[in-house]
Amino acid sequence: MPFFYFPSSDNNFFHPPLLEETDIELRRLIIIAALCSLVPAGGWAQKQKPRNQPYADMKWYHLGFHIGLHAQDLILTHNGIAAPGGETWYAEVPTYSPGFTVGVLGDLYLNPYFSLRLSPTVHFGDKQFTFVEQTSKEEFITSVRSNYLIVPLDVKYAAVRLNNYRPYLIGGVYSAFDIGRKRGNPLLLKGSDYGVEFGFGCDIYLPFFKLCPEIKFCFGLADVLEKDRSDLMNEDDRKYSQALSRVTSRMIVLTFNFE
Repeated sequence: MPFFYFPSSDNNFFHPPLLEETDIELRRLIIIAALCSLVPAGGWAQKQKPRNQPYADMKWYHLGFHIGLHAQDLILTHNGIAAPGGETWYAEVPTYSPGFTVGVLGDLYLNPYFSLRLSPTVHFGDKQFTFVEQTSKEEFITSVRSNYLIVPLDVKYAAVRLNNYRPYLIGGVYSAFDIGRKRGNPLLLKGSDYGVEFGFGCDIYLPFFKLCPEIKFCFGLADVLEKDRSDLMNEDDRKYSQALSRVTSRMIVLTFNFE
């Protein structure tokens, strides 16, 4: 039978064969641990892709422009008051007409996740109205062309970047100026408005610039109905404006930002 010698606590030496076996076991554990640590690192390396413009979001400010489409709409509030001729008219916006959008933008860096954005934009579009008389069901159709210069100030919150994509949320306030309105129409809207907006998008990092598809929802807070229609030569046309008590605007905007 093999004989093992276990030294007492008073002896200061170890048996050489036992020391060699312990050293071999330690080496095996170190090699196994090293191999295990390389497995997740290799898997993560396969998921990572080369990043375009890795420092694009670290600039204090950057400029760009955007183009896109939009649809204008109005929320109509009726007063139910009969016109001098005894007629009661109700209006609606039956369809959404797509319009063209173009503008510029400036983005100010606040921290790795938030930035402040100013994006003056011009929206070219129109709105069609259908007035229906309550009793006779007579219809009157008219359209109002509105070219809005909108100046929004938004806060942008961006999520963590994943390879070359970074989704974000955006929201803020805006002022709007109608630079294309014409007097003489049976229905006239005021030349200024203000409201709130919010939306979402995604930064796509390309080799030379960022492409950012974005959708925003704009809600006007002011009453944009022009009630003083002394400009109308035909007094009978005033009944369409008098049928409404309040009009507020809203809009959906799809843009493609180039930054």
